[in-house]
Amino acid sequence: MPTNAQIIKNTITTDSVSHGLLTPYQAKKFLVQTFEATPFQQSIRHVTRTEKSGEIDKIGIGHRLLRPKVENTFDGVTASPTFGVVKYACEATRLDWDITNETLRQNIEGENMDDVVTNLMTKQVGVDSEDLLLNGEENATAAEAFSASTAYKAGDCVTEAGGLYRFRVNHAAGAWNAAEAERIGDAADKVFLGQNDGVIKILGGSHIIDASGAKELEMFYRAVASMPTRFNDGTLRWMMSPTRAQQWELFLLNKVINAGGAVPESLYKSPVGIPSMGVPMMPDDTVILSNPKNFVQVNTYTMKIRKDETSVEAIRKDKKFYVIHFDFDAIIEEIEATAMITNLPALLTDLS
Repeated sequence: MPTNAQIIKNTITTDSVSHGLLTPYQAKKFLVQTFEATPFQQSIRHVTRTEKSGEIDKIGIGHRLLRPKVENTFDGVTASPTFGVVKYACEATRLDWDITNETLRQNIEGENMDDVVTNLMTKQVGVDSEDLLLNGEENATAAEAFSASTAYKAGDCVTEAGGLYRFRVNHAAGAWNAAEAERIGDAADKVFLGQNDGVIKILGGSHIIDASGAKELEMFYRAVASMPTRFNDGTLRWMMSPTRAQQWELFLLNKVINAGGAVPESLYKSPVGIPSMGVPMMPDDTVILSNPKNFVQVNTYTMKIRKDETSVEAIRKDKKFYVIHFDFDAIIEEIEATAMITNLPALLTDLS
């Protein structure tokens, strides 16, 4: 069975990526390859639509539906599914690159270098999509340098000392107070992050566990307890950065060394009996608890992959120019089925 990369190579070769929309078949195969870029992208749900905005249906059937049977009697109680919708609105984005013909001539890959670079860029689309799915912040676009004479509202973004920050609380005019804001990237990231709101922004104030001053194990239990029990059905996962997962192990090891005794082996990988998964694009100070399928990335088939090697600029510079145009949105199907731990310390060894 051919791999997705082989399918892509056969259906979207560098000779065919000239201009115009890809067919739905080609667009779907391209998107599948980007979805395989990271383990997290493989774990979440992906939905493709022809419209840039619309609704995605969701369905529920309730619980405790069974009723006692009495011969020749019907009590008039019937079970009905409940329907709901989640709105989406895809935002357009792009990835540009170019490569000189000199590189193609001198590289051992020769003309195959086209395919190599295209596959690398396709994977980067998947990695960047994951980053935006988690960390996108539309307010970042308007971020300007912090001013002590300006008052800011919770959610406003500013740049300060090379960093990009989002205010956690309202800030009255006055000196910079790092405790009032969270760093969400570098100042140069505001254009990238400002393209769309991500999962962390969408969660807002729902089931947020502030880890400031909390004990490590306690915060995990509090996160589980914050959501309805019906969602604790074995499909939940702790989603955290690999660094955070490693520091959790270090924290437990220090407990063993300092306090003696033993820690169950399962606790290192499964706090509160729930498996964890490393997500490189997650902030180190945040942990999310949910079923990964609860997160949905929406794309449309209105995708373009263009290549230019015949324009005046391309001929004069002896280059090939490429651009991928597509769109996306991040949605959460069921907010109630998600909890988020925030304000974790930079190093778990800082905790007593």
